[in-house]
Amino acid sequence: MKLIRFGEPGKEKPGIIMNDIAYDMSGFVKDYDGSFFANDGLSFLLSVWEKHKKELPEIDTPFRSGCPISGPSKIICIGLNYADHAAESKMEPPKEPVMFFKATSAITGPNDALLIPKNSIKTDWEVELGVVIERKATYVDEKDAMDYVAGYVLHNDYSEREFQLERGGQWVKGKSADSFAPIGPWLVTKDEIADPGDLRLWLTVNGNTMQDGNTKNMIFNIPHLVSYCSQFMSLMPGDIISTGTPAGVGMGQKPSPVYIKPGDVIELGIDGLGSSKQIAKAY
Repeated sequence: MKLIRFGEPGKEKPGIIMNDIAYDMSGFVKDYDGSFFANDGLSFLLSVWEKHKKELPEIDTPFRSGCPISGPSKIICIGLNYADHAAESKMEPPKEPVMFFKATSAITGPNDALLIPKNSIKTDWEVELGVVIERKATYVDEKDAMDYVAGYVLHNDYSEREFQLERGGQWVKGKSADSFAPIGPWLVTKDEIADPGDLRLWLTVNGNTMQDGNTKNMIFNIPHLVSYCSQFMSLMPGDIISTGTPAGVGMGQKPSPVYIKPGDVIELGIDGLGSSKQIAKAY
């Protein structure tokens, strides 16, 4: 099952995609927020589909897609989780997951514009697999971690490298500008993804392939990350863990880095999770 939220920014409605057709679920579900996930909303959604599929209204196309999760309490990002990306960043592969936050105000729809921040000269891209939490997870054992996962999303973890690495302090200020977290187009429930540890993920800039990797090359896998993060904080329903990016970011290009400029077109995708496109413009 694929969950979508459609409509104008701030006015999105919940929907689903089944058999490649988009249906409006707003007559049965208020939104895909933390309360929805915490109260077994996925099972309820499936039951609604099975009982009412012949009468559910189809969504007129084309439509704008919003982030498929409404108001997550946090986005936890995992840094340097692919050895090839750590190498291009000239950093040692971590012995434990590197955790940092991305402000939820950075969230935008998957195909909305990328706003290059004021005074930015090093805005960069990062295709990532996002893991969505279904129920509160605190001190979870790795063997039980997948029981807390609702599904997966495509995420472009945009980064301003000067803000992140050259301005002192924590990485969060290089990760959290408006529009720096396009998520979607869908939340794909975990039953539809046979092995999230073996998915191709890719990204192009102006049609040129920059990233082409596979989640099997993650240093720390999804069960480990869910368990690990839950040792330091409660993961709440609707929270997102963004699991890191493979090599090919702009900062690592040879012979010299390449950064995003107004007018650039960034496209990305992950097997089974769809694709997205952002066109860059100055803030």
